[in-house]
Amino acid sequence: VDPSGIPLILLSHLHGDHFAGIPFLILDGQFSRRTRPLLIAGPPGVEGRVREALEVFFPGSSRVQRKFPVEFAEMKEGSESAFGDIRVTPFSVVHPSGSLSYALRVRCGEKEIGYSGDTEWNENLIKAARGTDLFISECYFFDKKINYHLNYQILKDQKENLGSRRLVLTHMGEEVLNRLPSMIDMEWAEDGKKILL
Repeated sequence: VDPSGIPLILLSHLHGDHFAGIPFLILDGQFSRRTRPLLIAGPPGVEGRVREALEVFFPGSSRVQRKFPVEFAEMKEGSESAFGDIRVTPFSVVHPSGSLSYALRVRCGEKEIGYSGDTEWNENLIKAARGTDLFISECYFFDKKINYHLNYQILKDQKENLGSRRLVLTHMGEEVLNRLPSMIDMEWAEDGKKILL
């Protein structure tokens, strides 16, 4: 993927492991003479958090005149936001991050994708997943129950309730990775994987 071709970034929550690459993407755009606007949408406070990250990694960089527009949009829980032909509905989930944390339901044309973000099990995951062509879910642990994260056993038990045509696991911790592929009977994400809908 050509980084300068990315028009939109959707953030589920504002933890560094989910958005700390954005300052590098912006810097790359500056040096590669990107002209296409970049829109970053996320929970309330998204612009401030990204600007703070820019300052941490590259002091003074948040005040530099960009060669391309970087815009921000705050998504409201339960309300559909339109970004060109993409429609996004965020649902509140359970993961403290200094702002709201969301599961996202994304529609583009006739296709819909759900994304869990980081969360422990809650019913809003069903709202984000049911009837989608693909649901991408974090699965940090295998069977260990810990606050604010999902595990494989919960997802296995709730797979039918989620009601997505396809479930792909991501954000897997060592406990899950060590069991691939022998003990995991779901699809999982890996670097370079292409998913066709």
